[in-house]
Amino acid sequence: MGHVNNAVYLTYLEQARFKHWRALWHYAEDRFPDPGIILAHIECDYRSPAKLGEAIDVRLAVSSIGRTSFQYEYEIFSAEDGRLIAQAKSVQVAYDYATRTAVEVPQLWRELLVKPLL
Repeated sequence: MGHVNNAVYLTYLEQARFKHWRALWHYAEDRFPDPGIILAHIECDYRSPAKLGEAIDVRLAVSSIGRTSFQYEYEIFSAEDGRLIAQAKSVQVAYDYATRTAVEVPQLWRELLVKPLL
C-alpha cells in the first residue's frame, strides 16, 4: 500500500522516549535507574500517511508530571517536506518491580524531566 503500518508509529514513539530518557541520564546502555518505568497509556492520532522509506522526525515534550506518573506529547513530521504525520500522548508510571506497585516519581526525575535538552 506504500505507507507505514499504523503499529510502527508506536515503535517510533518508543524509540523517541528511550532516546530522551538516555539523554537525561547519560546512559550508554539500555538500563534505567530504580524505580523502573512502565508505559500505562498511549494514544495516537494519524494526520497523514508516512511513506515507506520516508525520513521522519519525532519531537517530544514532557507535558505534565503527577504524583506517580508523567506524560509525553509527541509530533511526528516528515523530514522531507515538513508535513505533520501524527500526534500522540503517552503516560509513564514510576514502578517498583519488586513490589509490583506504582511509586512516587522521584524528585531527581522531576528535575530532569523539566530540564530542556541542549
